[in-house]
Amino acid sequence: MIALQAIEFGAVVAFAIYGILLASRKQMDFVGLFAVASAVAFGGGTIRDLCLDRTPLFWIENSYYTIVVFGLALIGALAPQLMLRLEKYLALPDALGLGLFTVVGTGYALELGTPLFVSALIGVMTGAFGGVIADVICNELPSIFRPAPLYASCSFAGAWVYIAGVEWGWEPSLTLALSLGTVVFFRLASIKWNWRLPSVNHPGND
Repeated sequence: MIALQAIEFGAVVAFAIYGILLASRKQMDFVGLFAVASAVAFGGGTIRDLCLDRTPLFWIENSYYTIVVFGLALIGALAPQLMLRLEKYLALPDALGLGLFTVVGTGYALELGTPLFVSALIGVMTGAFGGVIADVICNELPSIFRPAPLYASCSFAGAWVYIAGVEWGWEPSLTLALSLGTVVFFRLASIKWNWRLPSVNHPGND
């Protein structure tokens, strides 16, 4: 449990940075930066906790998470030039946060005895749905709902690697490394080489 909490903190920081960079691209003020960062950092985990009936919500139980996100957003608002220079690295905290939250969501689900396939889905929701909420705030169609470089699929693959490690008794550090590496590699590779799922063409659109 302690290990998962440590990973969760890393995921919050990574996704908060991603949210701040995303909001900076939209030229938002401090309130916007904090709102988007909070949505990305807490959105998926909140849905996970609600699905698993875990109370209090993880960011309420660990209230310092909100202070950390607030501080990062404040730095982003006070150093816009830094945000501009870091914007080109936007994909890195996105991929890292996706991977870390996938591991955490899958891990918590397994600890509660959730069926394996559902545990993988919980991992995907934890990793991907914060970004969905952020895209809605930024007035964009979420990337997982349209043809775009793979996102949720990367999380799903990483969740199954984590499940395999737990079920087959791998060393926890190896399980974490392989699961996280799977998500990050496939996410960054899908961006670089434009890997995507084909769109479904409705007959009426021909």
